[in-house]
Amino acid sequence: MHALRRNVNLNILLFNNEVYGLTKGQYSPTSPVGSRHKSTPTGSIDQPVSPIGLAIGAEATFVARSYDTDRKHLSEVLKAAAEHKGTSFVEIYQNCNIFNDGAFVALKDPSLKDHNQILLKAGEPITFGPNQEFAVVAESDGSMKIIPTAEAGDRVVIHDPTRQDPTTAFALSRLSHNPTGPTPLGVFRSVERPVYDAVLQAEVQHAKESGKNDLESLLSAGNVWEVA
Repeated sequence: MHALRRNVNLNILLFNNEVYGLTKGQYSPTSPVGSRHKSTPTGSIDQPVSPIGLAIGAEATFVARSYDTDRKHLSEVLKAAAEHKGTSFVEIYQNCNIFNDGAFVALKDPSLKDHNQILLKAGEPITFGPNQEFAVVAESDGSMKIIPTAEAGDRVVIHDPTRQDPTTAFALSRLSHNPTGPTPLGVFRSVERPVYDAVLQAEVQHAKESGKNDLESLLSAGNVWEVA
């Protein structure tokens, strides 16, 4: 969270399989309510975390989502993340075929994916379906919802990941609470902001040039105490 808000120059890849697979199948912070795993045999009662929503809430400058078996889409997302100046956050849906198999079938199965993948493309209307028969529209309260494209008219949202205000990116992240139905994939947000590393280096350089880099003077400045 702190790397995201500071905009440190690094890439964060979150592999999300909705379970603690490496520790033998306990439920995780992204497990849906009702998930039955070794540590929740009667079903999880915890509200799951939304990684995309959390990243946007932390003022991340680049936020995206893809899934592991779509080489083309994942490569495009990772390339955009690598080229971004500052912190990039990419959620990658990754199937755990031992402890949570089939969690992302709605997005991966050839017979289902066209009905459920909402592909976010900068500058284009957000529509989806085998014949683009569904559209994402904005409501007056700032939320978004899915309706038939034929009913949407000019209300269809045009995707703009470069918008500084994170409201629309966050609204898109709330379209799906788990990937069992229509789910946005792609770059939610990509904005420019000063990179922490560069700003810090500029401060250090300024201190050197102004003669304010004497460590002893710095430590004894301001509020100090002498302890007997």
